[in-house]
Amino acid sequence: MKKGVMRPGHIQLRVLDMKEALEHYRDLLGLIEVETDSQGRVYLKGWTEVDKFSVVLREADEPGMDFVAYKVLNNQVLEQLEQELKEYGCQVEEIPAGELNGCGRRVRFDSPTGHMFEIFAEKEQTGKWGVKNVNPEAWPRDLKGMKATRFDHCLLYGPNIEGTVKMFQEVLGFDIAEQVIDDEGKRPALFLTVGMKAHDVAFIECPEPGKLHHASFFLDTWEDVLRAADLISMEDVSLDIGPTRHGLTHGKTIYFFDPSGNRSEVFCGGDYHYPDHEPVTWTADELGKAIFYHDRALNDRFLTVLT
Repeated sequence: MKKGVMRPGHIQLRVLDMKEALEHYRDLLGLIEVETDSQGRVYLKGWTEVDKFSVVLREADEPGMDFVAYKVLNNQVLEQLEQELKEYGCQVEEIPAGELNGCGRRVRFDSPTGHMFEIFAEKEQTGKWGVKNVNPEAWPRDLKGMKATRFDHCLLYGPNIEGTVKMFQEVLGFDIAEQVIDDEGKRPALFLTVGMKAHDVAFIECPEPGKLHHASFFLDTWEDVLRAADLISMEDVSLDIGPTRHGLTHGKTIYFFDPSGNRSEVFCGGDYHYPDHEPVTWTADELGKAIFYHDRALNDRFLTVLT
């Protein structure tokens, strides 16, 4: 049953050097730099995103993710979900409006996997970058780099993913779109969606809590992914793997690293999911093909490098 969560809202990433980080997220990925706040955090967005920002970069001593947030329908839904999260046993913190520039009150809560999540109802809407809302042109002329359209999802590693996924299902109304099942019937990987997308967040079982595998950004076409691969080579960016196709979700993808060691993904395509769809299942013996459909094998770096 849907609970009023609409979509991913923003992710706050820790970076070691802001100048180098902006060369990655703004100049290479092509996100739009919106502003810098009084704390030195830099706000960015994909050009198709209506809200003011979707990525926040914070300079810190170690890389990784501070939190990822989801936008809910309205303040009534926000208050209801806040109460349900408390009743579910989550540690809940209220973040006042304005703590992030242009964003309303946020509700932050913990999870069994050790990640921090947020929900919010209000954020300043600045519209698509360089495209009017009346008689819009196809795209802006001044886009940079890979021309990322939006922040799409993140993949998170931690212990007890079943506990976190249960919370996302029962309290927040997410559906399981895809899953990996091992020989013992356990599920080491789960992909969740709150709408029609292939996934809005994914989890993989890992003993270390609160880890980020990657933040992912959507591109329009396979040709755009191949162009992204060219830019990665031109700029001597650290490549993880790709361009290739996933078996899980069937998205066409490439993975690479920001200067701080956080992994980025750009991808296109992917399956769709409706609430009446059964989860797509991959068996653990086909995990290589599930992750990298063409290679049918996993590289060690993809499984072990986390921030």
